[in-house]
Amino acid sequence: MATIELRDLHLVKKALAIAVLVMESQSGPFKSSSDQFDMKLLLERLTNDAELEHYTRAALIAVTGKPSEGQ
Repeated sequence: MATIELRDLHLVKKALAIAVLVMESQSGPFKSSSDQFDMKLLLERLTNDAELEHYTRAALIAVTGKPSEGQ
């Protein structure tokens, strides 16, 4: 199994945060709640609280182009 660290780990965390955010906004028959749940758990295992907040904010900016929903 590959070891993921440094920049690669950063990219995995960011990709997971973006995926979780996008999946949360989806609805319909093709929504995979189990994948979303597992990705969210993996992201939480890979980050501490401060990092999770950072990656969640970065995902929101990447997806919406805005730092928060209200802006």
